[in-house]
Amino acid sequence: MATRLFHSSMNPELGGRPHRSGTVFAIPRRMRVGVLLLCLLGVTACDENSSNGPTPVLNERFTLAPGDAATVSGVGLRMQFVQVTGDSRCPADAVCILGGDAIVRILAYDGGTATPYELHTGDASRASVRHRQARITLVELQPYPFSSRAIRPEDYRATFVVDTP
Repeated sequence: MATRLFHSSMNPELGGRPHRSGTVFAIPRRMRVGVLLLCLLGVTACDENSSNGPTPVLNERFTLAPGDAATVSGVGLRMQFVQVTGDSRCPADAVCILGGDAIVRILAYDGGTATPYELHTGDASRASVRHRQARITLVELQPYPFSSRAIRPEDYRATFVVDTP
């Protein structure tokens, strides 16, 4: 790794302008890039939607994107929003005889075991599922469809609440 020393009075990074400190410095470009990457990694590690996901408590609403997971405090449940497997909801800009339904696929984990479930928006009796000592309820699925545009799978956001029955 080549390190170039520049006397601050002739620092090319300052456009050849003299610098007042008169010090000699040596900061390799690779090191600056490395420090920047470490800072960015630290910032993204704090993101609530990172792979660690949010940690809601019982009876608290939380929203997940496809692929995101949350660990619910108090019941030792980790759940993941896998995908929307079907969306036949009536578009907001249309008149329909039936409201339609969207199917949200989730995985519920306890220990190393994953159990798949499908929750429905169009039938309240199928919007909840009991998993061990917890009840998982699909509260809302966004965005709501419009006839003029398709919803990309990654644009869905599902809001859930977990409680004890």
